[in-house]
Amino acid sequence: MAYINRNLESSLKKYLKVFPAVGLTGPRQSGKSTMLKTILASSYEYVTFDDYEMVRSFQDDPKGFFNKYSDRVVFDEVQKVPDLFHYIKLQIDNDRRRYGKYILTGSSQFVFMKSITESLAGRIGLLTLLPFQRNEIPVSSQDRSTYYGCYPEQVVNKFKENISWYSAYIETYLSRDVRDLSNIGQLREFRRCLFLLATRTSQILDLSTLAHDLGVAVNTVKKWISVLEASYIIFLLPPFYNNLGKRIVKSPKVYFFDTGLVSFLTGIKDEDTFIKSPIYGAIYENYIVAEIYKNIIHSRSDNELFYYRTSNGVEVDLIIDQKTSKEFLEIKASKKYQPDMVESIIKIKKKYEKGILIYRGKDFNPEQNLFCKNASQYLRFSKDE
Repeated sequence: MAYINRNLESSLKKYLKVFPAVGLTGPRQSGKSTMLKTILASSYEYVTFDDYEMVRSFQDDPKGFFNKYSDRVVFDEVQKVPDLFHYIKLQIDNDRRRYGKYILTGSSQFVFMKSITESLAGRIGLLTLLPFQRNEIPVSSQDRSTYYGCYPEQVVNKFKENISWYSAYIETYLSRDVRDLSNIGQLREFRRCLFLLATRTSQILDLSTLAHDLGVAVNTVKKWISVLEASYIIFLLPPFYNNLGKRIVKSPKVYFFDTGLVSFLTGIKDEDTFIKSPIYGAIYENYIVAEIYKNIIHSRSDNELFYYRTSNGVEVDLIIDQKTSKEFLEIKASKKYQPDMVESIIKIKKKYEKGILIYRGKDFNPEQNLFCKNASQYLRFSKDE
């Protein structure tokens, strides 16, 4: 099976030259181990703590363990051995000029951030590998990835047994990651929360309504949302305000990193059920926003994403804040351009600012600094962008 190169590879190679350790997080099955084993096979030893013998070897004799694995080592699933971080700190401090000494991988932000704060602050560079971006997927499978998803194993297998794969993925996620991250006893309600979020993807997150529908407290829902964020299932898009403080107060919109999971949870089985789905437009918006966000994460850009909505209903799906400039994006699943698709952009943006309609039609410019872009063309980010 041929390896598909990842956009994150260039950032990884740069980080290995400037940090003693590199941390690589991301959801299960996003391709972390495959990437590391492939591009670093000749220069790094690979140790996984999914192997209980390795866990026991470290716990029985940490010093002896690090005598054996002292340099150029990938430690996989480090959340299973939290004491490892302390010994890595000692190894790094003995030779601070030795860069690229260790690579640590895991499926949760919680363990990494807690351990880094306690042990590895200033010694580790953090990267995240998410499911495939569209430009990493073979052209023949790109359009189907909108509803079938972007997890590498499914893409490589041309989405065979997609429903069975996602069913197993959810069960593994619930039985392993959720229990590891948080002591959630109400797994049935947590699973229903995941389903309800899928039906409301690309919408403003109303915690009170969600808690009422689930029959649990708002604080419980907040906790579950944090777990879903930490395990790279969902991400939240804050609203844009000139007053920075309001970004924290107002409600965010919710998106999934992988729209294949949304399809599975909402009963979408193929292109026909996708197009006929009542949330077809919402899933399409989620797909585009997730692609842009994945590109920001993989390219290590400092761009930020927001949405915009006024009290009188003027809304723009996405603002890309590039610090020195902003781009205003509207996302439509339609192939046909209609002038009202860009009305909100025109109302909000300044004349010199860039407005973009992303849709499935042809590229053209209705007016100065306003662009209609075909989604497939727009999402062709360069490998180093």
